[in-house]
Amino acid sequence: MERIYNFSAGPAVLPREVLEQAQEELVNWQGCGMSVMEMSHRGKEFMGIAAQAEADLRELMGIPANYKVLFLQGGASSQFAMVPMNLLRGKKSADYLNTGEWSKKAIKEAKRYGAVNVVASSEDKNFSYAPTQDQWKLDQDAAYVHYTPNETIGGVEIFWTPETGNVPLVADMSSNILSRPMDVSKFGLIYAGAQKNIGPAGLTIVIVREDLIGETVAGTPTMFDYKIHADNESMYNTPPTYGIYVAGLVFKWLKEKGGLKAMEQHNLAKASVLYDCLDGTDFYHCPTARDNRSLMNVPFTLKDAALDEAFLKGAKAHGLLQLKGHRSVGGMRASIYNAMPIEGVQLLAEYMKSFEKSHG
Repeated sequence: MERIYNFSAGPAVLPREVLEQAQEELVNWQGCGMSVMEMSHRGKEFMGIAAQAEADLRELMGIPANYKVLFLQGGASSQFAMVPMNLLRGKKSADYLNTGEWSKKAIKEAKRYGAVNVVASSEDKNFSYAPTQDQWKLDQDAAYVHYTPNETIGGVEIFWTPETGNVPLVADMSSNILSRPMDVSKFGLIYAGAQKNIGPAGLTIVIVREDLIGETVAGTPTMFDYKIHADNESMYNTPPTYGIYVAGLVFKWLKEKGGLKAMEQHNLAKASVLYDCLDGTDFYHCPTARDNRSLMNVPFTLKDAALDEAFLKGAKAHGLLQLKGHRSVGGMRASIYNAMPIEGVQLLAEYMKSFEKSHG
């Protein structure tokens, strides 16, 4: 079967070139006689792979020298606990912005370790927008400020970086990391699950300023201490070796494509095709506020929800898969991460117009 266009929110589409290189090197990596999956994580071959992956990520994102890059496991959901465990640093509370389901989960977990001040929330309008910073009620004594710049379920993206003064800014960038340039120096910590824009599920990347590590809450397990991983260059235990390898291939692919500025233009072009299609008719509806329309996740509904199944069936016949919306909100969702080619989005827009003609 020919490859389809995969609009899944994650695990998500990977660049075909990356998959083909991984396939070519699967059994015998660069003539060493074994697969990356078989290598010792402390052997020179894999240590070289990991070092190159980190170097390429640092170059792509412009990560300053005083930041550690950690390759961890446990998904972004583990970071909901690891962040307060490591960053409360003797303080009693942290600030959180609530813009969707992932924010809510992070807030719930943080409450296990300290008080949470919700600086603002968009729950009043079903998480269809993000409050502007003039609506936030920040606490200058907070240990840190946490937000989710892109909520995959509601398709809400924040395109500006919050100003938090001397309070460290923490971002869950799982679904928009590497999609456009960002100034890492404005953040105390960035974390991201890999399965959307980086590589296969199982790898989590943490970028943390050095001065924020080394003071965990009492009882923090060794494996949840950032300093342990930083001091051991992410090799304290066996890391997700194959995930790091594939992530490294993706980083090289991004560099070959022109880096994050070029990727931003690619993503803007794709999003424009889809949002123009949605805005050109009342048959479809995008619930997200225009200023917060995500470049990565585009939710939409049909005028008649009774047509949902027919829409999905027809999409599958056209090679357009994983368009069903999240179970909590229904409707449709097209996730158009970095590796989604513009041809896939154009084909989706054409199908949507055709479906409207036959069912409108």
